[in-house]
Amino acid sequence: MHQGTPEQVARLLLDDGADIGMASETIHEVEQLVTLPCYEWQHVLVMPASHPLAAVERPTLEQLAEQPLVSYQSAFTGRRRIDHAFAQRRLHPTFVLEAIDSDVLKTYVKLGLGIGIVAEMAVRDDPPGGELVSRPAGYLFGSNVTHVAFKRGAYLRHFVYSFAELLSDRLTRSLIMRTMSPPGPGARGDDYEL
Repeated sequence: MHQGTPEQVARLLLDDGADIGMASETIHEVEQLVTLPCYEWQHVLVMPASHPLAAVERPTLEQLAEQPLVSYQSAFTGRRRIDHAFAQRRLHPTFVLEAIDSDVLKTYVKLGLGIGIVAEMAVRDDPPGGELVSRPAGYLFGSNVTHVAFKRGAYLRHFVYSFAELLSDRLTRSLIMRTMSPPGPGARGDDYEL
């Protein structure tokens, strides 16, 4: 397994360095790849339980723009949606730390560096009543979709299908095979909705 930007993941697939790729950003825009939505998710705000905004159920973008923030680097994990939401309101937040790993972000939030904006999966296993409080932030930043991608026309081995089926119950072998087949006249081979 390799971690990389969506562009690096696409390049690995196109260069036959990987059989399957996953990304929430731009990978679905690469014409030479077949992409399927895997799952939908939202961002959450993460802050120390002692932070004043921890008592606020639905913090606003304006409130967040007044705080130091920690979140993902621009090419990762829905960061474009975060930046777009602030830009639409003409707000200029201060991101004091950008990383690609949610655990790194949460560690710095615990150290008091700022409020974190992370993927909801990053807090699913956090114990309730712990050091950090999380608040859903889909109302601020919208929903994100993680896509799986395959090189168009590639032969997929059995383990690739098995792995994809583990990622989502929507990704069945028959769906992937049908999507990888060349489309008929006037049809798109990668039409698929969540």
